[in-house]
Amino acid sequence: MANKTHTRLDLTEAVYREVGLSRNESAELVESILGHVSDALVKGETVKISSFGTFQVRQKGARMGRNPKTGEEVPIEPRRVLVFRPSHILKDKINDALSG
Repeated sequence: MANKTHTRLDLTEAVYREVGLSRNESAELVESILGHVSDALVKGETVKISSFGTFQVRQKGARMGRNPKTGEEVPIEPRRVLVFRPSHILKDKINDALSG
């Protein structure tokens, strides 16, 4: 498996090569899309990208945790967490790439 981390710059370059926009326009497009996605998630909305997956913010309640080093019980505050659920198409692509 490759250990490359893809960045905004990589996405911008891909848009530049595939779509043919200028580098500046490609960067603006990537920033705009990521901005729309993050704004929706901040509002608690679900973001579903067909054939890719679903991003959702989930509310987790308060609970008691335990410090693994000392064994001491520690309260964990309620919080919101981001959850990504890949589509079946993306899962199949990943599994096909691993097996083939």
